[in-house]
Amino acid sequence: MATTAPDRILTLDVIRGVAVMGIFSVNVIAFAMIESAYFNPAAYGGHTGANLALWATNMVLIDGKMRTLFSMLFGASMLLVIERAECNGRSGWWTHFRRMIVLLGFGLLHYYFIWFGDILTLYAMSGLIAFLFKGMTPEKLIALGAALLLGSMALFGLFLHGEYLADVAAHAPGATATAIRAWNDGLGALYPSAAEIAKDKALHLGPYANFAAHNLAHWKSVLSDNIPFVMDTVGLMLLGMAGYKSGFLTGEWEDSRYRRLLAPALAVGVATGIATVAYDISSHFYSVGMMSAFIVAETPFITIMAVGYAALIILLSRRNGALTQRIAAAGRCAFTNYLGTSIVASVVFNGWGLGLYGSVSRWQAWLLVPVLWTVMLLWSKPWLERFHYGPFEWAWRSLSRWKLQPMRRRLGISAILAA
Repeated sequence: MATTAPDRILTLDVIRGVAVMGIFSVNVIAFAMIESAYFNPAAYGGHTGANLALWATNMVLIDGKMRTLFSMLFGASMLLVIERAECNGRSGWWTHFRRMIVLLGFGLLHYYFIWFGDILTLYAMSGLIAFLFKGMTPEKLIALGAALLLGSMALFGLFLHGEYLADVAAHAPGATATAIRAWNDGLGALYPSAAEIAKDKALHLGPYANFAAHNLAHWKSVLSDNIPFVMDTVGLMLLGMAGYKSGFLTGEWEDSRYRRLLAPALAVGVATGIATVAYDISSHFYSVGMMSAFIVAETPFITIMAVGYAALIILLSRRNGALTQRIAAAGRCAFTNYLGTSIVASVVFNGWGLGLYGSVSRWQAWLLVPVLWTVMLLWSKPWLERFHYGPFEWAWRSLSRWKLQPMRRRLGISAILAA
């Protein structure tokens, strides 16, 4: 088992590092412009030329795959933390419960005061449920995880069928005001009017106090934004727990097993991603069709591709070179890097910062991505050479244990001289 330190597993850190970097590649759009543009490229930000190419590339290679990897890694890391707590004589459940409650607090602060796309709240909720299945064998975890993914697909399928009927009713001759409102409150919102775009832009470019007050006034939206995805996320966490227990995610398999897995997994994932992009373009970005293709039809293939990515990353990290160490460090500081990118992006795009919100195209907004990737790779490793944890990791650990944790490492004389 490859490790970066006595208490670290290299492959988990490297995969997590790749995932947290990849997630920002798609999230940046939701920081830069109206929410509907994230789901519908025709809504805002441009959907031709370089903008279309960027959207299509992210759809095929990144979107959904990195979130899936991140969710699986969360399940694996959850088991690791519980096991170590129990080995040290602490209650695994109590340790896990406190971690999830503190994570929920961070998530709610992130959601209400920084960005609506927070994933920490969802992970805290899902993590509490996933704990119930920690004693299962890898085979049972895979079976239950797959069943939960299928159940989530079925529920979203029913929802999207209802949205299709709402669309038909809203655009039928003599449609009632109720039918039109039902569609506009649903997936019809992915086609924002000029007035809605202007209102959204004014909110994000106005005073921060107005932005926070607006979010708090709509506090219940955190439930509607997260609860529909709990089943899917728990399923992915269970798959990650299986990957941990089986040795797949910890790098214990023979290289030949990883090689046999990665080629077909990546091929299937890329092929279905291209098919989804082709459909979206040919349908002129029809919202019901796009969501059906991505959230329902493509889910199994996104999961398979994420597994293929994990296999590829593990193989590439075998030599533990300089870049691998940098990415692993970014993964060890994933909590700080995730929240840090949100803070930086909100300052870059919103009115209390540079005020670029709604004034850049899709590809222009994406230029922030390689900048923050570089920052992640540059700061994480030297920081961890001097400190035990990233700043937010330290806060999470200290709050979970109700005690300030040691932060600064004790450097030996050689390290001090080298510094």
